[in-house]
Amino acid sequence: MPSPILPISNHPSSSASANTMLLKAEIDVDPSTTLLISSQFDTEKAIPIKPLLPRSSSYNNTSNIKNSTAFINNHQQRRRRISSDSSLPFLADESPRQSLSREVGHAAAETFLVTGLSLKLLRYLGVGYRWITRFLALGCYALLLMPGFIQVGYYYFFSKQVRRSIIYGEQPRNRLDLYLPKNTHGQKPVVAFITGGAWIIGYKAWGSLLGQQLSERDIIVACIDYRNFPQGTISDMVKDASEGISFVCNNIAEYGGDPNRIYLMGQSAGAHIASCTLIKQAIKEAGEGESVSWSVSQIKAYFGLSGGYNLFNLIDHFHSRGLYRSIFLSIMEGEDSLRQFSPEILVQDPNIKHSVSLLPPITLFHGTGDYSIPADASKNFADTLRRFGGKAESILYDGKTHTDLFLQDPMRGGRDEMFEDLVAIIHAGDEDALAKDAVAPPRRRLVPEFMLKLAHSVSPF
Repeated sequence: MPSPILPISNHPSSSASANTMLLKAEIDVDPSTTLLISSQFDTEKAIPIKPLLPRSSSYNNTSNIKNSTAFINNHQQRRRRISSDSSLPFLADESPRQSLSREVGHAAAETFLVTGLSLKLLRYLGVGYRWITRFLALGCYALLLMPGFIQVGYYYFFSKQVRRSIIYGEQPRNRLDLYLPKNTHGQKPVVAFITGGAWIIGYKAWGSLLGQQLSERDIIVACIDYRNFPQGTISDMVKDASEGISFVCNNIAEYGGDPNRIYLMGQSAGAHIASCTLIKQAIKEAGEGESVSWSVSQIKAYFGLSGGYNLFNLIDHFHSRGLYRSIFLSIMEGEDSLRQFSPEILVQDPNIKHSVSLLPPITLFHGTGDYSIPADASKNFADTLRRFGGKAESILYDGKTHTDLFLQDPMRGGRDEMFEDLVAIIHAGDEDALAKDAVAPPRRRLVPEFMLKLAHSVSPF
């Protein structure tokens, strides 16, 4: 699934100021969760919403917090231990039917929550014409690609090579999916993948097509889920991504992965989140006395696919595309935080020069026909990284759109340039793997060509 730029509301004509609309989802220890919406037009409203997971599985009762700190610590340690143990492959004794039932129940709960939050946002913010037209285009686009979605969905739910919803943290949606190669001989390279979704509708299952196709080349893929807006803001997303990466770095050997060959990858909004996570981790490591659960030295390379890395250059573009300024600033925690979450700006700070030198090699893939996030976003970031001591390159694909590289081309089957470039970098130095790649059968076509061309023409991305 790609990373659509979905409009939410009309934006007032006045420029961003202290009165700019800000929204924040607060997940606290009260029996209900509150979505705070403040506006220059309305007084503050508090809307009770249901939490994603049962309160007993993530939080303690407020009175327990006040009465027994020791109980909380024991509870959290016990939960972490249970979550970790239940995620290990050799303890996963669920039947396929039980696993499917659990996954469907979890997906239904998440869908209910996100739908409810979205309806509340729309009710308070209004619906802009851009949202309506792009929503209709999205429906047509999804319908045209439905033959491919059905096949990928069947693989996701029924393949024994997919380990779904492994818990990696304490927060709602702290889960990841693993895509394992059929060949279990030897340790495999690993890609930790952060999916896109405009920071609003990202979900780990969006990476299932990439996970399936990379696993066919003997590469393990971990698709990391994270809280979306308004369930969380950008800081929460970066925190979740970091915890997911930490889980992969510290546990992937138990699933047959090579801890010395872990690659980080993100697509669209996921590329932004992953790059922010990587840079913040490097800054933390360059400081003194910071404790870390994973290291940038464990990441062999970073791949960004159709990402945006300078928010100052993108905010107006996103607004014109339907991701309105008020919503975007709320996701990014206000205008004052744009610099903090703009990797291209951040690496230019002379105070973190040593941190930039800690970053792994970075490769940024982008299509020149991408009008959701222009290709200059990747080109400029790669140029900036090289100028300030980083190892980076951008690879541009002529005429490819935001979704061509991630959906249409993989569904077309055969060989596509971006996928082969990605696999070649991962398998570099492994002569046996490269030899197998050279004779690998072409990927199977999932959608007829005429439907792919129609989808390309109606795509809202």
